[in-house]
Amino acid sequence: MDWKNFRHWGKRFVDWGADYRENLRDRPVRAQTKPGEIIAQLPDTPPEMGEDMEAIFADFEAKLMPGITHWQHPRFFAYFPANAAPASVLAEMLVNSIAAQCMLWQTSPAATELETKVLDWLRQAIGLPDGFTGVIQDSASSATLAAVLTMRERALNWRGNVDGLAAHKQLRIYCSDQVHTSIDRAIWVAGIGEENLVRIPHKGKLRGMDIEALKKTIKADREAGFIPAGIIASVGGTSVGSTDNIAEVVAVSKAENLYSHIDAAWAGAAMICPEFRHFWTGVEGADSIVFNPHKWLGAQFDCSAHFIADPDALVSTLAIKPEYLKTHGTDGIINYSEWSVPLGRRFRALKIWFLLRAHGLEGLRQMIRNHVAWSEGLYNKLSQAPDFEIVTEPMLSLFSFRYAPKGVNDLDELNLRLLTNINNDGRIYLTQTKIDGKFVIRFQCGSFDMEQADADFAYDVITQMAAQL
Repeated sequence: MDWKNFRHWGKRFVDWGADYRENLRDRPVRAQTKPGEIIAQLPDTPPEMGEDMEAIFADFEAKLMPGITHWQHPRFFAYFPANAAPASVLAEMLVNSIAAQCMLWQTSPAATELETKVLDWLRQAIGLPDGFTGVIQDSASSATLAAVLTMRERALNWRGNVDGLAAHKQLRIYCSDQVHTSIDRAIWVAGIGEENLVRIPHKGKLRGMDIEALKKTIKADREAGFIPAGIIASVGGTSVGSTDNIAEVVAVSKAENLYSHIDAAWAGAAMICPEFRHFWTGVEGADSIVFNPHKWLGAQFDCSAHFIADPDALVSTLAIKPEYLKTHGTDGIINYSEWSVPLGRRFRALKIWFLLRAHGLEGLRQMIRNHVAWSEGLYNKLSQAPDFEIVTEPMLSLFSFRYAPKGVNDLDELNLRLLTNINNDGRIYLTQTKIDGKFVIRFQCGSFDMEQADADFAYDVITQMAAQL
């Protein structure tokens, strides 16, 4: 392909993309293919000669699109959203065309300086004080890993990278029993070990960490010869939105001289609305905070905002400065590759810049407020519907429920069948979790293009499919 053909096909792809997004309601939300159905249509060997783009695009539509689950569908009520607002998509087209590798300031000054600016915009938007500095990570998993590595090095007086963990006593990191599995993976990769991730039981309506149990556990670990290193708290956990009392967690971390990291990957976006900030009261005392603009805010994946109170601690943990990566003759610059695990970095700041300028904070606030209101409306309708049981009440736009008619011995099996039938039907998409050993169905509003009618439609589908069991 030459650039003349690129121009032609670029226009075709833009038209196709606009048509795709405008007509998503006509498609089943989840892919309806069977395992192996897509790969069976693909050649076993690579092509020796180049093929015509018309044939490639035809195969894309005929062979691959049936196997796509449509994350931008307005009736995607599963997991959490992975929104890609139109302004963000256009920005990514520019990024892909420029194709810069933005690891250092000198490898694209605009990328570094725009990242500094838009992260400060986001800091202001979610109500964090001036002391926080931000960096864009690819995902919350990477931000959490960076935080865990910083906990490790800080607790070992910056000797872990030098000596290895075997030269030191075992570290301990604390979290609730409701956190996302990305925490486990960060512990594995950091070499701390699963047995040293101490899970504190939850309590209360928001299923947050039992603070008294946390204090007792830290005390017992110190007496046993362990080195407590940090606490990971959650705001809006993936299962049903479990949320720790951040003010209490921060107070414990400061009293015990532990590093605190707040995982607000989904719920952090809602903090652009001041009325929701009570969910993380005390966050200004945390050492590290992450939320994903690529979830609820509309920035195309991948784009995770990681805020740090003391960037020197992060840089001391991660920075490597060989001669070939130095920028000579310039003082005071930021090289964001020293703030993250990967050396290579994409120009992610551009899509945030486009998004915030195209919609404004007030436009994004209204979207989030609508989602919360529509979810609460469905919650109210299901709570009054015959034979339905609310298991966890709404945390922002997320709640869980199950179908529980009298006389059924195995409600878990019944709800699995209900969920399977709903998703096979294809008009909406839901996922499941387990709460206190019970199989339950999750619902969350979050699609950028969702309307009130989509929430109403979800109620109709859920109740119709339940009646058919």
